Amino acid sequence: MQRLYKLYEDYVGRAPDECVPLAGAGSNRRYYRLSGTMSMIGTIGDDIRENEAFVYLSNHFVEKGFPVPRVYGVSDDGAAYIQDDFGDTSLFDLIQRDGFSPEVVALMKKSLARLAELQYVEVDGLDASKCYPRAKLDGRSIMWDLNYFKYCFLKSTGIEFSDDELENDFESFKQWILGLQSHSFMYRDFQSRNIMICDDEPKFIDFQGGRIGPAQYDLVSFLWQARAGIPVALREELIDGYVEAVKSYVDIDEAEFRSKLPLMALFRTLQVLGAYGFRGYVEHKSHFIRSILPAVGNLRSLLENDFDAMPYLIEVLRKVVDLPCFAPVAPQSALKVNVYSFSYKKGVPVDYSGNGGGFVFDCRAIHNPGRYEQYKKLTGLDDAVIDFLEENGEVSDFLENAYSMVDHSVKRYIERGFTNLSVCFGCTGGRHRSVYCAQHLAQHLSDKFGVRVELNHRERGIVQLFEAK
Repeated sequence: MQRLYKLYEDYVGRAPDECVPLAGAGSNRRYYRLSGTMSMIGTIGDDIRENEAFVYLSNHFVEKGFPVPRVYGVSDDGAAYIQDDFGDTSLFDLIQRDGFSPEVVALMKKSLARLAELQYVEVDGLDASKCYPRAKLDGRSIMWDLNYFKYCFLKSTGIEFSDDELENDFESFKQWILGLQSHSFMYRDFQSRNIMICDDEPKFIDFQGGRIGPAQYDLVSFLWQARAGIPVALREELIDGYVEAVKSYVDIDEAEFRSKLPLMALFRTLQVLGAYGFRGYVEHKSHFIRSILPAVGNLRSLLENDFDAMPYLIEVLRKVVDLPCFAPVAPQSALKVNVYSFSYKKGVPVDYSGNGGGFVFDCRAIHNPGRYEQYKKLTGLDDAVIDFLEENGEVSDFLENAYSMVDHSVKRYIERGFTNLSVCFGCTGGRHRSVYCAQHLAQHLSDKFGVRVELNHRERGIVQLFEAK
């Protein structure tokens, strides 16, 4: 870490106040946040050629005005460098937090529009010989990825297969991909985790594996990212936007371009399964283990297409998706959330699911409309009470904190196949504050997760059902 301290001090003029390690991802690079006069990200990587590729590509794209981190210094041995800090919020984080809200979808579309610019415009003048580990997606690197899948994932499943027949289909796959070669830049790992959102704008990181290659690869990397879970309808909408952006730069045969996406998505899925197998099964990194099931889900959907040129590979892949360990998890609709408003005078509602637990939020610290004559006969469903509660923002802050806690549990319950969760809001009379909060949480969960929500304003005798979407 001393190398990072020195680089920071050489650039800023004083040592950083703090150097905090950051969570690693899918590589052996180590990342640190250096704070003080400036906030920077320090990187230490043992692969010097990979570091050199990142620095070269960063300098090239920064010079073009593209939003990637600027490199401010590199150690004499080439193993450490410091770069811009784009914060902690990735596009993936926003998808996980907000779902596919209009704001998130707008950022996704903007990211793909910038991808088209990167691929077809910012590639101009790039020296591909500086790329690592290959100048382009050539036959050798294609076979690396296919064998990565075979040795790091497929063999771990225990499925018996013929290496010879599989390699024959790998060769056919390789030749097909080589037929797609273009002069566009291939980011290589273009996915929402590598898109940071800073001042409502996408910034792009982790492109050290970039090289010349087919444009479809980056598009499917984004659209079929395992844990992002982009719905099919939204995927088509995003493809439409991307294609329109590409047309601003080059003429393409749209039908031909789209026809290649399923096979390229299959290739990318095999590559990431190889990575998940190695990082998860071998290195025991839990994030990658959690990604395997949704990646196999993507594979299962892709196998609905006809891939006639590789019959043996497809036969083997069908055996993979049929393994009991990769059986689809229960759909989101399997989870039902019971949301209650209640009066503390009458006690906390009983959880009849038999699970116990859940959340109980005490709303009595919020300014009470019930203290005022004009609101006493109204409820938290009436506009006048809603306006009263929202006037100073107190109830909104309260609910934001409740949303954060409940959302986390709902996501984990869905992932683990749980079927019941209880959330209760209590106030003095169960009429104003608790009713407002319960109503808004129920609508929030229905909109964000599409789960079945049963809302019960107990003291008002009102029951409302939000069906699973």
